[in-house]
Amino acid sequence: MNFGATIEIQVPPEIAWSVLCDVERWPEWTRSVTSVRRLEAGPFTVGSRVRICQPKLLPAVWRVTELKENRNFTWVTVSPGIHTTAGHRVEPHAGGCRVTLSLILAGLLGPLVGRLMRSRIECYIQMEASGLKARSEERAKGVITP
Repeated sequence: MNFGATIEIQVPPEIAWSVLCDVERWPEWTRSVTSVRRLEAGPFTVGSRVRICQPKLLPAVWRVTELKENRNFTWVTVSPGIHTTAGHRVEPHAGGCRVTLSLILAGLLGPLVGRLMRSRIECYIQMEASGLKARSEERAKGVITP
């Protein structure tokens, strides 16, 4: 099952990227995440792990499997019967950037969970895209500092 959202943000890609990679602050700009805790110190890079709590979902540990600075990162979480991959891509676009968020549910139970959770997943992805846009544009205006 594949889910996704794309949003245009009127800021340089580096600003949207900095908001996106500051994962511990996600609860400040999206109601779809209640807490995020990095499990290692140091830079956010391939191998980094985070524990994310979301409303009405079990906590999950995500591990970064791909990261291209100022471009994209992918992370995965695995639970019995489900392998979830989430992508976060930032691309230059006229007047700013375009951000694409994606979620793929695979594994034996992936399609079933995707069908059962479709509305929640789609709602959360839209919340994250809208929240990222608002936070990035606030940061660009100097309302929010890094």
